[in-house]
Amino acid sequence: MAAKQALKFGPAIKEIRLHLCQKSAASQGVRDFVETHYVPLKQANPKFPILVRECSGIHPKAWARFGFGREASVDLSGKTGDEVYVALAQLEQS
Repeated sequence: MAAKQALKFGPAIKEIRLHLCQKSAASQGVRDFVETHYVPLKQANPKFPILVRECSGIHPKAWARFGFGREASVDLSGKTGDEVYVALAQLEQS
């Protein structure tokens, strides 16, 4: 999926947070996503905050913050890097 265009976040979404474990198998796809898709994503959205938070023993999850403090999340346990990409695209439409 390297040929895929990077996501361009619209004005409704204010921030993306990725929570992952540095070692767990459940977070492997999120780590792969960060290695392969983070740079193109950041280049397509240079001023957009994309936060990567690592903590031992947690379940991987993506959080999206919208206006007025509303948040949505999606569980990323066991997903591949490409499935994490798709999950982020769906989060934007939440």
